[in-house]
Amino acid sequence: MIARLIEGTSRRGLVLLALLLAFLILIPFFVNDYLITVLILIFYFAFVGQAWNIMMGFAGQLSLGHALYVGLGAYTSAALYVHFGVGPWIGMLAAIPVAGALGAVIGFLAFRFGVSGVYFAILTIAFCEFARVGFDHFRWVGGSAGFFLPVAQYSVNDLWNLRGKPSMFYYVILGFTVAAFIICHLLLRSRMGYFWQAIREDEPAARALGINAFRYKMIAVVISAGMTSLAGVFFAFFYNNLFPEQVFHISRSIEMILAPIIGGVGTLFGPILGAVILTGLSETMHEILHLLGVDVPGAKAVFYGICLLVVIVALPDGVWPWLSRRLGLSERK
Repeated sequence: MIARLIEGTSRRGLVLLALLLAFLILIPFFVNDYLITVLILIFYFAFVGQAWNIMMGFAGQLSLGHALYVGLGAYTSAALYVHFGVGPWIGMLAAIPVAGALGAVIGFLAFRFGVSGVYFAILTIAFCEFARVGFDHFRWVGGSAGFFLPVAQYSVNDLWNLRGKPSMFYYVILGFTVAAFIICHLLLRSRMGYFWQAIREDEPAARALGINAFRYKMIAVVISAGMTSLAGVFFAFFYNNLFPEQVFHISRSIEMILAPIIGGVGTLFGPILGAVILTGLSETMHEILHLLGVDVPGAKAVFYGICLLVVIVALPDGVWPWLSRRLGLSERK
């Protein structure tokens, strides 16, 4: 397994990766809670970007309604915790199959009846909107009035119930992101990963070679949905409140996919680098405007649009492929 993890990675890349991981482990000891919260947002978007990247970047299936799986994971784990006292780690075991099952339904309806491309993207948006409207009237989890998790102050971190300081949440989401990176690396270098890439590049040709496109696209959707639901569990216990309009809104789906698009779709480091660029620079811009006493409505959306425009024009493959070549690293890492 270790050999598979380092396969195709240059020695310089391994050294830089080890130094980066050590830096990320130590950084909470030297920064305040605000900066830790910013880092949490960065790794949250890096994680969901990696999960979305499996479906789009690896298998070539565009989803614009991925907030659906975040919402399912969030509401499933939160409902189990509030109504039955089930902790979030056990709630994850319920959230993954719930999100994976709905992902399988969407995938089956699309792939069995030949729905692909932009029409598949529209189908994912439709299901996300159905969920938004449905949860808006689902009183058992608060409906439109919102669903709130009990908040308690702890002198020590309670990892089992995800109650504690920002530093605890930081290490949890960092662990999620590192695990997702390893899983994506192994998947991309596996036999199935090569099948996904063949389907992404030319599905008719892949079928002609004997690849079961329906089967492997279904697997990509289910894995992506299940991983994304874990981000929903984290979201619920970090923010402690859920609103259908907030969780399932299409803007949430767009935020999730911007990081891998800017960083580099289909690459391993692309979603992480894209999240650093978008969230880091966005928070920096917000702080500068705050210090200047300037309130610009929609500044964040404009900033995202400018970043996307610059990358599309100057670096159509994303920032990471360009940066990796400059650093002398393997191009598709």
